[in-house]
Amino acid sequence: MSKLYIVPTPIGNLKDITLRALEVLENADLIAAEDTRQSLKLLNHYNIKKPLISYHKHNEQEKSENLIDRLKNGQSIALISDAGTPGISDPGSAIIIKCIEEAIDFEVLPGATAITTALVYSGLDTTKFIFRGFLPRENKDRKPIIEELKGRRETLIFYEAPHRILDTLSFLKDNLSNRKIALCRELTKLHEQILRMTIEEALEHYKSVEPRGEYVLIVEGKSEEEIIKEAQETWESLSIEEHIKKYMDDGIDKKEAVKRVAKDRGLAKSEVYKHSIGLE
Repeated sequence: MSKLYIVPTPIGNLKDITLRALEVLENADLIAAEDTRQSLKLLNHYNIKKPLISYHKHNEQEKSENLIDRLKNGQSIALISDAGTPGISDPGSAIIIKCIEEAIDFEVLPGATAITTALVYSGLDTTKFIFRGFLPRENKDRKPIIEELKGRRETLIFYEAPHRILDTLSFLKDNLSNRKIALCRELTKLHEQILRMTIEEALEHYKSVEPRGEYVLIVEGKSEEEIIKEAQETWESLSIEEHIKKYMDDGIDKKEAVKRVAKDRGLAKSEVYKHSIGLE
């Protein structure tokens, strides 16, 4: 039956592949691979002999049209990337969109991804997180992204290459201050390493240690302490009347605004109430 299969592959250890993924690869008419040379290592390891076609970020749009034609002609195609799940910081999204537009059946298999492996390793909050992949190289391009993220409480996840680690850590320190970070390197491979420290400590570490391998950076979200401190710095510059009015301008009724200002400033509600008279 004609179908496109999105097949996750191991992120390092070749044993980290599902029986279902192997079955799909063995039965597919064609395997579309991000790097055919890299994928042959996996396929040869499991003695899978199938026709291969390259499908990478530089030819994704063009090859998607070709794959759609093959699917319409009844072929079964497995799409794989070098490691992990296609479509997650790897080619795959373009062909999926075309399948949806053309009402062509496709199936996404569960499997390895560096995101969840690193997140659990980190010891940071796993209940809510934001994944942003690789940050852009240019400061003008990555600055708006980090400005959008700096106030979020969710754990932040980034990918990074070894030659950019110091630059990225410096950028994170300048924009997120000295938060906790886990640097997860070479996941599931022989030299897997997890470093849990602050961003400043990571910068110091890599001044004397050469970064090696691909990294997943897990960064602590904005802490409650940071939020309280920033709020305090804001209201300390206001008079009590201005503080009350600020809450009221945010849509909070005067009674509740008085209560919050009293709590913020450690004052009696009766004292704050005096300053609210006449405010509307």
